Amino acid sequence: MEQPEGLIEKGKEGLVCRLKKSLYGLKYAPQQWYKKFDSFMLEQGFQRLEVDHCVYIKRYDQGKYIILLLYVDDMLIVGHDKSKINRLKRDLGSKFAMKDLGPAQQISGKRIMCDRKKKVVAITRKIYQEGA
Repeated sequence: MEQPEGLIEKGKEGLVCRLKKSLYGLKYAPQQWYKKFDSFMLEQGFQRLEVDHCVYIKRYDQGKYIILLLYVDDMLIVGHDKSKINRLKRDLGSKFAMKDLGPAQQISGKRIMCDRKKKVVAITRKIYQEGA
């Protein structure tokens, strides 16, 4: 990064600025964001899966759990206890700029359909199309 115009000191024209944190759009910004996110999730008691570092799980009593899937800057959160999910979303929102898009309808181009009465979740391989 070059010195900004108007802030160049006489005799130090060849010096450059040192970034103290990663800026959006720079080569290492996504890596820095992931490191911050990963650190936050581990502090919250989640475990990162070894087979996929974008899947986090936190287990509770009686076989209950919360799973968070991270895909670039999108998240899908599933679990047994809605209050624990809401607490996680609140905590994430206090640390990161995010918005809740409500119940999942698609992820990675696949449609998600839930039938809560039958306790069934179906994910289709067909590309999700608005209004379909």
